[in-house]
Formats: sequence, C-alpha cells, structure tokens
Amino acid sequence: MLYNLQQNLQVTQNQDEEDRELLMRLAPLYQQDREQAIQEGEQRGLETGIQQGERLVVENLLKVRFGEIDNELQAIIEPLLALSPEEFTPLLLQLSREELINWFC
Repeated sequence: MLYNLQQNLQVTQNQDEEDRELLMRLAPLYQQDREQAIQEGEQRGLETGIQQGERLVVENLLKVRFGEIDNELQAIIEPLLALSPEEFTPLLLQLSREELINWFC
C-alpha cells in the first residue's frame, strides 16, 4: 500500500510539497500498522489481518489529513474499504473532506 501511495504521488501531476510531506509522515504509521496487521493476521488468518491493516491505514490517513474522525468520516470508511487500495488511495490523498463525504453519500 505504501508503494501504491508513492506511485500515485509520482504519477499525480499536481504533486506538491504538502503531499510529499504527508507521505513521509504516513510511511512510519503504515509500517507500524502493517506489522500489527501481520501479527493479527497470524492469529486470525492473513486475509483478516490485511483487511484490518487497510482499515488502520485509512483511519490514520483520515486522522493525519483532517485531525479527527468524526461521524461523517466514520461513515465513509466502510465504503472506502470496499474499493481496492489503488482506487481509494488517490481519493484519500486528493479530495477534500467535503469531497470525500459527498463522493460516498
């Protein structure tokens, strides 16, 4: 998923310093979440661990971008997770809070 984030940032023509900074802040969170997901995956099955890891990454990205996960953002997590990482990553990086909420409502 981190690779996808990096690739999306490289491809995006509107790449700016804020996106790069965000990626640098997310990289350690992603690694930590990934390790936790792997550990949980060993206990509950790899697929469940990967899904939990993706959830943690989405939640952390929302927290980093918007400060907290309120009820409106909480409501879009499941629909986001129904998408592939290749689909939800650009949405999370490029859309504003309002655009994200409107996208899924």
